[in-house]
Amino acid sequence: MALPEPAPGLVISYSYLWHDQHRAGAEEGRKARPCAIVVATTDADGDTRVYVAPITHSRPDEPNAAELPAAAKRRLGLDDAPSWIVTSELNRFVWPGYDLRPITRDKPEVFAWGFLPVEIFAALKRGVAAHQREKRLRLTPRE
Repeated sequence: MALPEPAPGLVISYSYLWHDQHRAGAEEGRKARPCAIVVATTDADGDTRVYVAPITHSRPDEPNAAELPAAAKRRLGLDDAPSWIVTSELNRFVWPGYDLRPITRDKPEVFAWGFLPVEIFAALKRGVAAHQREKRLRLTPRE
């Protein structure tokens, strides 16, 4: 199993746990979905902590969501349906974690679609930063 290096902007397949589901007592995400790595840091123990933002087909009810353009979705190999990157909540986990998933059953050794375009990643960072400044960023630890 060849895992990619966890780098900001990389879109991975991950079983994301929504913050509301976590608060209701859920411990597992309901399905694997594309998620964008926002930050990857190495702590004093040598563990890499990764923060990911979910990509969804449901238009988020937040002003800072980053719409994923159709051209970027095609380049990544995602479906054609409209999608947004949610910037109001993140999951945090130690890489690679138990919720990293293959992108398809046909490719059990592939866990990432590729990198977001620079301008989309910049919009993602701006959205997350805005929620953090406003103390509205919800973080779900998955460790």
